[in-house]
Amino acid sequence: MPNWELKNCCKGDQVSFLVTIAIFSVVILALWRTFVMTPFKLITVFLHEASHAIACKLTCGQVEGIQVHANEGGVTQTRGGVYWLILPAGYLGSSFWGMALVLASTNLITARIAAGCLAVALLIVLFIAQNWTLRGLCIGFIIFLAVVWVLEEKTTVRILRYVILFIGVMNSLFSVYDIYDDLISRRVHTSDAEKFAELCPCPCTGVGWGVIWGMISFLFLSASIYLGLVILS
Repeated sequence: MPNWELKNCCKGDQVSFLVTIAIFSVVILALWRTFVMTPFKLITVFLHEASHAIACKLTCGQVEGIQVHANEGGVTQTRGGVYWLILPAGYLGSSFWGMALVLASTNLITARIAAGCLAVALLIVLFIAQNWTLRGLCIGFIIFLAVVWVLEEKTTVRILRYVILFIGVMNSLFSVYDIYDDLISRRVHTSDAEKFAELCPCPCTGVGWGVIWGMISFLFLSASIYLGLVILS
């Protein structure tokens, strides 16, 4: 039975899980504004835009193109679908995928599945990408995941779970930061939150929706740590 109350926490793998997340968080924050983190930031932007696209397809819309730019911006062109579900899907979707990757890293089998799914998603987007930054990102990360996979299967270098965990932690942290930077600290009238505020009858501004989405995103981050500890208990 799952140890939902986390009795006798934390031991063994649980300690390693928490320590690794802490180390990754420190490394990410220390290198935040360096070129080293740029590819991982762009993969978060990719998951943000991909989440818009998934929401569009699930609500019977048409995805006309996806772009990810070198300045860490991106755009997904859609037609049709349920707009009030497509708009929040970017920020909340990338937070959700961050949680999913963190949880996937707790087991080698799920880490393999996560790496395979991410590679397939990158391959699909490669054919609908509308700029070379996104195409290069897709090709680069497919090669990167393939190399990590070969090392995991053919050598004694066991890093697949750590790579998936790093991408998950990076995605979770960047999603929270992105919501604060784009929606809360400054008001951009073309932001997803401002557009959502125009559609929603609730008396809430774009900044207000940014705060709400930020709280949900932080909840995903907290849930990933808690559920990870439960899985490893």
